[in-house]
Amino acid sequence: MTNTSKTPAPHFGKEDVERVETEKLHEGFFDYERRHLRHRQFNGGWSETIAREVHVRPDAVGVLLYDPKCDAVVMVEQFRAGVVGRERSPWLIEPVAGLIDTDESPEEVARREAQEEAGCEVAELIEMPAYYPSPGASSERVQLYCALIDSADLGGVHGLETEHEDILVHVLPFAKAWELLEAGHLDNAMALICLYWLARERASLRARS
Repeated sequence: MTNTSKTPAPHFGKEDVERVETEKLHEGFFDYERRHLRHRQFNGGWSETIAREVHVRPDAVGVLLYDPKCDAVVMVEQFRAGVVGRERSPWLIEPVAGLIDTDESPEEVARREAQEEAGCEVAELIEMPAYYPSPGASSERVQLYCALIDSADLGGVHGLETEHEDILVHVLPFAKAWELLEAGHLDNAMALICLYWLARERASLRARS
């Protein structure tokens, strides 16, 4: 057996997949496809044709709003249908976020969503990591940003009525946000990634203010 554990990059590329057929299962706010495909295998040769259902979503952005002078993060609380039926509340506290479903750039979407969801004007955006939330079943890729803001006048309820948004803005001292994370109350991927990133970069960001 060949040990490839030290390989610095993926072993295969997009040219190592053959898309045999794509079935449209549903077209709506989100699309669903059944993709029939073959791919190269690590032990040589090709797989048999396999079928996988994929949730086809636009890419998204998330924005961590951080006030370095007050050492506070601005996060939003809203209802999430995907959590209904779980033991916990379906109202989640998350960074500002939105889909890139127009011809806007990711940066433009980040600034627009910060205004719509939190009433916050954003200038400079610091690029953070991008990630796939659920690559086994969804095409969505999320680009994260950090925005250095003044949180003094932020709060209240925001969101677009046309999108049925009912969004409560929280201004949280970093210590309180970290306490919520450690207690398991911030258990969505975007919040976790953003706050772990901020824990690493916080001192340098505060030194800039």
